[in-house]
Amino acid sequence: MDYLDVAKEVVDNMLGYLGFVVTVDVDRENRTINVNSGDPKLLIGHRGDRLEELQYLANRIVQDRVKDADKFRVDVDYYRASFEDRMIEEAEHVAAKVINTGESAKLEPMNSYHRRIIHNHFKDHDKVKTWSPKDSARLKRITIMVR
Repeated sequence: MDYLDVAKEVVDNMLGYLGFVVTVDVDRENRTINVNSGDPKLLIGHRGDRLEELQYLANRIVQDRVKDADKFRVDVDYYRASFEDRMIEEAEHVAAKVINTGESAKLEPMNSYHRRIIHNHFKDHDKVKTWSPKDSARLKRITIMVR
């Protein structure tokens, strides 16, 4: 049994004990535990805060059980996937404004994982580049500027 199978079991049991009726699947390619729920609002929380907490707790439990386990993601009803798509669309919209006006623009504050997605999305862009400060804040704003 590999760590993703353990993760699936942990998430399924945790949510079952809390009274949630869900189905849990493993996406091995993306190292993601997908939770399918009829009412995801309680599991996702405001702007994904409960989902972040669920993911953190599940990762800690699996790391305790499987010493060499990699980190994995937990997604509920594809919330993360659709959020990341919307985030990239918004950044593309801001980039188009930057190209048209020549003025830099800042995105909303985001965590390191989401910043990495945006930076990677624009790394090979021929007209704009991204920058974020090198401080210790957990949430930082990416600046999109003309290359």
